[in-house]
Amino acid sequence: MPIYFFWGEDEFRLKQAVENLRDRTLDAAWATFNYDRITPDVTDGAIQALNLAMTPPFGAGHRLVWLVDTALSQRCSEATMSEMARTLPLVPETTVLLLTSSGKPDGRLKSTKLLKKHADIREFAAIAPWQTDQLIDQVRRVAQEMHLRLKPEAAALLAEAVGADTRRLYNELEKLSVYWSSQGQVKTDPLPPAVITRLVAVSTQTSFQLAESLIAGRTDQALGLVTDLLANNEPALKVVATLVGQFRRWLWVSLMAQQGERDVKAIAKAAEINNPRRVYILQKQIRGCSSAQLGKALSLLLGLEFSLKRGAPEEITLQTKVIEIAACFGT
Repeated sequence: MPIYFFWGEDEFRLKQAVENLRDRTLDAAWATFNYDRITPDVTDGAIQALNLAMTPPFGAGHRLVWLVDTALSQRCSEATMSEMARTLPLVPETTVLLLTSSGKPDGRLKSTKLLKKHADIREFAAIAPWQTDQLIDQVRRVAQEMHLRLKPEAAALLAEAVGADTRRLYNELEKLSVYWSSQGQVKTDPLPPAVITRLVAVSTQTSFQLAESLIAGRTDQALGLVTDLLANNEPALKVVATLVGQFRRWLWVSLMAQQGERDVKAIAKAAEINNPRRVYILQKQIRGCSSAQLGKALSLLLGLEFSLKRGAPEEITLQTKVIEIAACFGT
């Protein structure tokens, strides 16, 4: 298929996919003549891209036309829509037309429906920081790409260290692969967690630890963690997003238990937890906490998120709400 639409907030993975597509499409000797990159500041860039897509390549290889960070899947004029409807079915096999966007396509738009019909659509969404199972799966998948085996504890430790930062994940795994080979280890030997601890900077101040400090009512410790997280350039909204996710899961687990539900699979499904075994950990963490306390804390966190999005000062706003939330669980 000569038409591709890549979208998502994971810029590193999306850029990798673009580079791979470019390498497969262009002949190095003719790349200068057959590669067109159209940025958002170009007037009528979409129309220009469609016209270029119909132009035969020079010399060997194919032509690649890349419409960068396009908004066609969020808004599209009638004139552009008409040109898309006329051109997309006719794009020659000698051309690869690539559209990229960070935003999620609006499935209600005619332009999005047209792209779904004619393009290979690929999502590069960033994994949320609280989706630990998916982060660990991503670590394992990238390690497998690099032919590097990790012990389960090592994969979990690396996921905790890099989070959803795929650029850092690739860099760290490349470093670990070189180190493991230099130690005379064969690729089939799984890398132990001790190596991760030694070579990868793992912050002990995490948003999840902050969440546990809050439900334990440890105000001083929570304030210290907030200070450390901000000092490590952790975005306040990212911290709050992790806290919201964790408290939402805790609240679901608490409410299900209150209703007498004992099936961990049912609880996991309701709380959107991929691994049912994590339910036991969550149940242990909230032992002694009531649903009312967790609900009030979640409400405060949502208010905090709203304030930050409206431009409230990060440090003092976080500190104030942390004190209020910890007080919900104080003895």
